[in-house]
Amino acid sequence: MTTWFVTGTSKGLGAAIARYALAQGDAVVATARNPQTVVDALGENEKLLTVALDVTDSVAVRAAVTAALGRFGRIDVVVNNAGRALTGALEEMSDRQIRDHFELNVFAAIDVIRATLPTLRAQRSGTIVNLSSTAGVIGFPASSMYNATKFAVEGLTAGLRHDLAPLGISVLAVEPGMFRTGFLSSSTVEVAAGHGTIDDYAGTPAHEQVAQFGEMDQTQDGDPDKLAALLYDVVAAGARLTRLPVGPDAVAATETRVATDAAELAPWRERAMATNLAVPR
Repeated sequence: MTTWFVTGTSKGLGAAIARYALAQGDAVVATARNPQTVVDALGENEKLLTVALDVTDSVAVRAAVTAALGRFGRIDVVVNNAGRALTGALEEMSDRQIRDHFELNVFAAIDVIRATLPTLRAQRSGTIVNLSSTAGVIGFPASSMYNATKFAVEGLTAGLRHDLAPLGISVLAVEPGMFRTGFLSSSTVEVAAGHGTIDDYAGTPAHEQVAQFGEMDQTQDGDPDKLAALLYDVVAAGARLTRLPVGPDAVAATETRVATDAAELAPWRERAMATNLAVPR
């Protein structure tokens, strides 16, 4: 029996991933700040362990892993899903907002990985899934800090996979596009503390996009259940991917990024290639 350890499972993609794994007969350790919200989302199941967890509390993270091992004896798939968006102009964000954003979206994932790695290493098997985003592939207006956290998750994934592959552990970044979850709801999206206080940004995307995020909520085309099914099959197949863009918009973003990078490099490629020291052969 495969055991999944999933953070942020009270709603959205985390709940969909946990629900699908349970439906396949797997065991799931589902974490959230309020365990009752997990029960409300997933129901009761003998193969479900709900754990109260603030992922920014490293002591609590280790305790959650201990609880998971006490119940199921192993962890096979770790899904770092917990996170949120921070929107607005960089200058209008408070220092506390920015640091807290990195604590939740980046350092919490690192803590979960560090807490579960001893078990995965001992098993010589396992998969770590880091929920990135299309925002980890290309930049978006009013999203510089969210972009920064997701690019960090991409780098973490790409580097860590080399260290863990010899130990039988896979590391994958999932890059969802726009999925119909509550991710863009006003209760979830954090707005820059000083939003609207710098007039130079008036009428620019750094301000206008903030309102548009709210208008997008519950209009997204992506089906969370289909993402969950795809992720399950990728993990079950043992596919050693580094990145998995999910959704037509996510796939298009990846293709656009590759094409744009190539086009921007083209006029400077020859110069960029000619920067080695002129060492006699």
